[in-house]
Amino acid sequence: MLYQRSSALFDEAYQYIPGGVNSPVRAFKSVGGVPIFMKSAKGAYMTDADDNTYIDYINSWGPAILGHTHPEVLEAIQKQAESGFSFGTPTELETEIAKLIVKNVPNIDQIRMVSSGTEACMSAIRLARGFTGRDKIIKFEGCYHGHSDSFLIKAGSGAATFGNPNSPGVTAGTAKDTLLARYNDAEQVADLFRHNPGEIAAIIVEPVAGNMGCVLPENNFLQNLRKLCDENGALLIFDEVMTGFRLAFGGAQEVFNVKADLVTYGKVIGGGLPVGAFAGRNEIMDHLAPKGGVYQAGTLSGNPLAMRAGLTTLELIRKDENLYQNLNKTAETLDFEIGKILNSKNIEHRINRKGSMMSIFFHVNAVSNFEEAANANHSLFNNFFHHLLANGIYLPPSGFETWFISAAIKENEIDRTLEVIRKFEYS
Repeated sequence: MLYQRSSALFDEAYQYIPGGVNSPVRAFKSVGGVPIFMKSAKGAYMTDADDNTYIDYINSWGPAILGHTHPEVLEAIQKQAESGFSFGTPTELETEIAKLIVKNVPNIDQIRMVSSGTEACMSAIRLARGFTGRDKIIKFEGCYHGHSDSFLIKAGSGAATFGNPNSPGVTAGTAKDTLLARYNDAEQVADLFRHNPGEIAAIIVEPVAGNMGCVLPENNFLQNLRKLCDENGALLIFDEVMTGFRLAFGGAQEVFNVKADLVTYGKVIGGGLPVGAFAGRNEIMDHLAPKGGVYQAGTLSGNPLAMRAGLTTLELIRKDENLYQNLNKTAETLDFEIGKILNSKNIEHRINRKGSMMSIFFHVNAVSNFEEAANANHSLFNNFFHHLLANGIYLPPSGFETWFISAAIKENEIDRTLEVIRKFEYS
């Protein structure tokens, strides 16, 4: 494929936008090459500035669960736009989507809308600290909860040590309140509680990790986190920005039968428009301003275009009794058939999948945490990525990211994807 227009656009963007992109993974720094500039998308496909077309396996990093520009969602957005883009006042629409979510998701009574997943997670830990009167949180290596200072932390030298900043601009003072553990290692979490008695406000976790590739909870990991929080008076926060309304309508809480105290959302609940949210029980959410003392605000929170897109998307999902079954079947087929092809080529690999989230790790061993994900053959992934890209298949441009399958991926798209993978050669 030719990428002349994308190359020219990237050169121009580089002059005016830091690194030429507005989110780092888009820069293709991990896989090499020039980032592809898209100009349109519909159904299972995206079209770039050079008029190349791709089967899309990122779907805007998860929101486009129904496929791109679903006609009913598009019509709803257009109709809403005629009534106004933004008011800065309450609207009935905000209550409609809040009611739909609260009535269909386990263990939440109230929900606060914000404008991004980062904002949702940042607000959730502030609320947890305000509710418990404690300062420290536990997060897991490889889990990404947005770019708030509290989350940009790397591991210290042992279970009793504080984390360290892993981005310039994050202060050591902020880092000292974030404790890190290995994903799927509940015993290390227990050790952190033992070394920090009465100081930990919350654990925040991706119930299915999506930012070290797709990594699944193992050995009752989530259940053990729930137990540890109960024993130590801390809150359990599920970051369901990815998993919410994707794994099931009730999200990971429903799938794993684990009740979180606070849950964060994004992606699917905005139908492709910028949105985030955090939710919890009344006793916790009542601490949030203007009812309580924990402050959080946002000029575009509950934006009517995003609320309309999200509400329409959620209603379409709820009405389709077979949606999740079909999504899972598509992902299961890709998982099985890709595995067969790679096995036939004697390429060492592991495919991790939960529902319509999946990743390929070029690794001989199972991948259950960030260290194991980092030890995969990322050079091989980069070659795999560019082979598929050159043949009209768009994967996440990093071996540390998750594929998101949409309902628009049908038999033709699966067959084409497998045909391209059969032609992949690596020496």
